[in-house]
Amino acid sequence: MEQSFYDQVFELVRLIPKGRVTSYGAIAKSLGSGGSARMVGYAMANAPLAHPPIPAHRVVNSSGLLTGKFHFGTPDLMQELLEAEGVSVKNDKVQNFKTLFWDPLIEL
Repeated sequence: MEQSFYDQVFELVRLIPKGRVTSYGAIAKSLGSGGSARMVGYAMANAPLAHPPIPAHRVVNSSGLLTGKFHFGTPDLMQELLEAEGVSVKNDKVQNFKTLFWDPLIEL
């Protein structure tokens, strides 16, 4: 059976190492759907329903902004989860984004 786009996204996001982040666009591009960053965002909004769990907090926009934070239980939960993994966040933006960026096209 062929995997749905969401299932492919979920499988890839589960591979993001703790303490690292990636972007919606990088995930879309690595799945061969470069223009589908918004669809990756929709998938992340559905991540709480998936099992095993998905570290959706590790997916941010292309500038490192926590644009998905309102899909978490509280407005600060995404930041708290990242900080628990050693990722510094200031003003809803991942600090040292380029250093912490995980590119699935390169690192898989």
